Amino acid sequence: MSVEGGDARGARSVASFDSLPKDEAMFIRYLRLWCAGPDEQSEVWNDIAARLGPARGRQALSTFEDLVGLVLRHARRPIMLHGLTCSCVGADEAVLAHLVTLATSGEREDAMLIATLLVRADVSPLVTSLAQSFGLALHRGRTVSADIASAPPRGRTLH
Repeated sequence: MSVEGGDARGARSVASFDSLPKDEAMFIRYLRLWCAGPDEQSEVWNDIAARLGPARGRQALSTFEDLVGLVLRHARRPIMLHGLTCSCVGADEAVLAHLVTLATSGEREDAMLIATLLVRADVSPLVTSLAQSFGLALHRGRTVSADIASAPPRGRTLH
């Protein structure tokens, strides 16, 4: 799960964080933190809970945990991740983030095709479904946050 040692085919740098869409960069950040250990996993929880609230956050975190666990357990080869502070994005990280983007945007067949490159074919429908659920949860949270931020203060009348 790290770049050090062994077969590092999926670790090749393919992009930088600042060149990625915001949602993909956020997913990769969550993925790196989650795989780094329990202390970093709490950072993922705190961020998701802040975005979605505790109830929706728990649901989204559970989906994320299932997604990452399934990919790591059934990967065709070890998934390679860059370090927490690395500004470049590895091939495996970029592919996983793009899978979430495709699944979230309704391009299920393309997402499933990408999933079959990462995991066994029998697992790819579940990976795609989890990716879609997680991506949609974050998207809904962003929409709700934007709606709340643009709403007028309570108790004021607008003319």
